[in-house]
Amino acid sequence: MKKRWRINRIGIGVILLLLTVYGSVQAGFHPVDSVGGQLAKALLGNSEKMFLPGAFYIESGAELSAADLLAEGIGLLAPIGTYVDGQESEETDVEDAATFQMILAQQAGDENEVGADGSLVSGTDDSARTAIHTSGTPIDTSIEKMSSFDYLIGNFYTVDSTTMIRPNELNGAELLSKDMKIDQGTEGPKILVYHTHSQEMFADSVEGDASTSIVGIGDYLTALLNDTYQIPTIHHTGVYDLIDGKLDRSLAYDLAKPDIQKILEENPSIEVVIDLHRDGVNEGTHLVTEVNGKPTAQIMFFNGLSKTRANGEIDYLANPYIQDNLAFSLQMQVAANNEYPGFTRRIYLRGYRYNMHFKPRSLLVEAGAQTNTVEEMRNAMEVLADLLHTVLVG
Repeated sequence: MKKRWRINRIGIGVILLLLTVYGSVQAGFHPVDSVGGQLAKALLGNSEKMFLPGAFYIESGAELSAADLLAEGIGLLAPIGTYVDGQESEETDVEDAATFQMILAQQAGDENEVGADGSLVSGTDDSARTAIHTSGTPIDTSIEKMSSFDYLIGNFYTVDSTTMIRPNELNGAELLSKDMKIDQGTEGPKILVYHTHSQEMFADSVEGDASTSIVGIGDYLTALLNDTYQIPTIHHTGVYDLIDGKLDRSLAYDLAKPDIQKILEENPSIEVVIDLHRDGVNEGTHLVTEVNGKPTAQIMFFNGLSKTRANGEIDYLANPYIQDNLAFSLQMQVAANNEYPGFTRRIYLRGYRYNMHFKPRSLLVEAGAQTNTVEEMRNAMEVLADLLHTVLVG
């Protein structure tokens, strides 16, 4: 099939508007004061609400000159066209394979970087930085408070600058009312623990000793769930971030998917899927609190929304369980807030999927970071296991 560029109608309109702005600037006019200029500014400035392909988001209240519109617009339009080739994929629609791989690469790394204050950073947008709640004082989680979208966002979430969520998608009362209890009346494993990034290590990890890596931490969590809380749990230790013996996370989520699907097909009793990670932080950042007198790594729940601010819904990364995933992480967050205040960082919301479409109760956990010790991580698993028992069993 012949390769070609497909440009959508909105993209063409934006190009024409920007060319009008450019031509007017060259002629010495002030196009932002003109009808066309005002239309261009309105189109670009409202892209947050409209999810317009071929437009970008301008922060509320920002004033841009015609030259600014031209310079910013040309650099940030995404996408005014879509590259299409003859390669078909079961999950891609119009995106080509290279674009799909780029998104998978973003999935592999974007959830890991945080700033010096311990809050997660995405790209270079400072608006993604949010302070961690470490006061040790529980936040009010009454239904009245949790029914407020602004209250939820202000106290429990960080929304990445590349995505957005609407009030009807984050209804605290509805999310907290969803039943997350597992069926204990049937045989077989109930929880699957695995690691998309199995090579993540800690401050005092021993090279070559998997028991001191995130996999070893997963072993401990699995043992706690099985032995202490009697929740049948299996631990999958497949490696997806090593290619030809070298660390490579660009395809980790994609490589993990068929194996996890096979495990779930072979074990239909599994109701909960946990992808256990550790975060990546600046070397001066230490994500630690104290629980029961023991130094304990802090954790963060992470949700993928399969939606970006630039393009809206990502159909080829669809997740029918987004609301269930959000309910699971919020109920875990509230349980932590009530029982172990300061243990969790804010839930992070980002576009893409992160393989959270396997089960309604899917959880991506960022536990500690490379600056935490193995002991701090094991202590964190004791708290996490207790919280899972609270939410899943009660």
